[in-house]
Amino acid sequence: MQEFNARTFANAYIADLQRALANLDMDAIDAFVSAVENVMDGGGTVHFIGNGGSAGTPSHSAGDWSKELTLPTLCHVDNISGLTAWANDTDYENVFVGALQTFLRPGDIVVGYSGSGNSANVINGLSFAKQQGCTTIGVGGDYRAGGGGKMAALVDISIVADTESMERIEDMQLVVNHIVKETIKAKRGIIGNC
Repeated sequence: MQEFNARTFANAYIADLQRALANLDMDAIDAFVSAVENVMDGGGTVHFIGNGGSAGTPSHSAGDWSKELTLPTLCHVDNISGLTAWANDTDYENVFVGALQTFLRPGDIVVGYSGSGNSANVINGLSFAKQQGCTTIGVGGDYRAGGGGKMAALVDISIVADTESMERIEDMQLVVNHIVKETIKAKRGIIGNC
């Protein structure tokens, strides 16, 4: 049995992440930035939804965007009492629809995160948002060669990380959110707040 080489593994991880970064769809990033700016100018809210590691990025980003962009943002994963109440009283697949029924307003954005693009609760939340006429954005990946899954075909703006690694997909989700936030800050001359 060949000895495991941590450096070789790390180099392969970095190479895959660099490839995913190089293949990032910049047209989709531009569309994401424009959608967020439209919400900022229209007085709307950005809603973030996701599961697991893809729930950590929405929580992080809601904090960043509300503070640094002074943009109303809601991460519907952060209200654990509400999340578990909807899961317990209805079904886990309804947790984001339940929250969005309360908080979503016309002109808002819902951003869904799913490594596979097939998380039922995220898909249901995005579908509900589309039915309400809101802009939908999906940030996912090619996990298990799924091409972004159902989410990519559903949303108005789809960003699919070009990697099958869930870890690199989750890395890319945070990179995308930082790119969007920092682009808006640079474009609008927003200084400080970080």
